[in-house]
Amino acid sequence: MSATNRFNGGLTRKQFLAGAAALTAAAAGGAFGLLGPTRSARAATLVERAVPSSGEKIPIIGLGTARVYDVEAGDPKLPELKATVETFVREGGKVIDCSPTYGNAEAVVGRFINELDARNKVFYATKISTNGEKEGLDQVNASLKQWNTDRFDLLQVHNMRDFGTQIRTIRRLKDEGKVRYVGVTTSSQRSYDRFVALLKSEKLDFVQVNYSLMQPESGDRVLPAAKDAGLAVLINRPFALAGTFRKVKGRKLPEWAAEFGDRTWAQFFLKFVVGHPAVTCAIPGTDKPEYMTDNLGAAMGPIPDEKTRARMLAFWKTL
Repeated sequence: MSATNRFNGGLTRKQFLAGAAALTAAAAGGAFGLLGPTRSARAATLVERAVPSSGEKIPIIGLGTARVYDVEAGDPKLPELKATVETFVREGGKVIDCSPTYGNAEAVVGRFINELDARNKVFYATKISTNGEKEGLDQVNASLKQWNTDRFDLLQVHNMRDFGTQIRTIRRLKDEGKVRYVGVTTSSQRSYDRFVALLKSEKLDFVQVNYSLMQPESGDRVLPAAKDAGLAVLINRPFALAGTFRKVKGRKLPEWAAEFGDRTWAQFFLKFVVGHPAVTCAIPGTDKPEYMTDNLGAAMGPIPDEKTRARMLAFWKTL
């Protein structure tokens, strides 16, 4: 999405980019040494939520990698993408979500994390997205190699594909110490009935589902069921594939958004999502350091309560 669409009239694009560029320059001047990125003071202010099955806390804003990190070796975008991941780690982000089906994303992000010596600073979530036991294990082994690691924090059955086979594989890997958490994903409203049935009947740690102001349907069915089942929830597509930005192009944030710390549309959209009591972490995709800083701003300050979220949704419906 364009930078113009992300920023409101109270904070100009020029002002925000200048501030973010200063942070990035400071990091390049000393925050990243031989031991990789160090945490900034800002990292300590990020709101965290607990994974119900363990009590482990993770920041409420993570990083999705579909599409934008699928680039070839030598692509001119690589330095900026690496700077984005550097910014994410330095400013306290942890959850990075990927998949073998995201093209080169696992190789690209895995390389960045290894070059930054940041594997122990991130919570790495990936997926099995194929049919068959052998094929699933082949994907897992390839992902382990891409990340130069011996375990995943979270391994998910992607879009419930061959669920029975792949969930058995993931549970076996968990028993072997190669996986810490077990999960399943969807991003399609058409699959919600089956998805809810699975999360009610299967022993899981995480579920991942789409949710946004533009596509709020999972908030009525999936998210309450996940909360009742005691599951951590990752949110994909919190910007509805940039659809939320397109809808507000040329518009200013409502003045009352400042009551819960929002300075940009991105923060408005993300705070609506993470304000849902079932949500553990939203994983917006981004490819620019300044956007990463902007997104992580949604994990700072007050989080909207149900009354405020209802106001946000009502406002959205007037657009």
